[in-house]
Amino acid sequence: MIPIEFRNLRDFERGTIYNLLKEAYSFDEKYVQADGAKWENEADGFFFDNLSIADSCVFITVIGDEPIGVAMWDPRKLPEEATIGHNCIIPRYKGYGYGKAQMQEAVKRILQQGAKRITVSTNADLMPARRMYASVGFKEIGRMPAEGFFDDWIFYEYPIETKS
Repeated sequence: MIPIEFRNLRDFERGTIYNLLKEAYSFDEKYVQADGAKWENEADGFFFDNLSIADSCVFITVIGDEPIGVAMWDPRKLPEEATIGHNCIIPRYKGYGYGKAQMQEAVKRILQQGAKRITVSTNADLMPARRMYASVGFKEIGRMPAEGFFDDWIFYEYPIETKS
């Protein structure tokens, strides 16, 4: 595995999140069609317009200076809960452990923010994501039927040990 770094979003140009998500989901156009506008406006646009928020809940994974992935979470309910949102690695770097390393870094950062609960969800047909969440320690906690042409949503929780 080539060494990776995790960098703040402010080190990159507007469009980086959108481009990473679009490339990561390019294997199935239904994801780009369904969510592309959200990626551009609600993820990329919001965080580039609010870099001080992004500093606490978004990072870009890089090899050298090349962005290869992004992880982000919703910090609004901290310390009670953080929900991981977008998490992706672009196709040519999938299968090398970068997704797992990125998710481990996200969990580490979320725990440092004092989270008592970490959740994430993914579509049932995204087997690599499901395997990666399990390999990091997430446990499936439920499913919900999806609308349209998507498979069920699967919900996961990261077990956080509490000291009594």
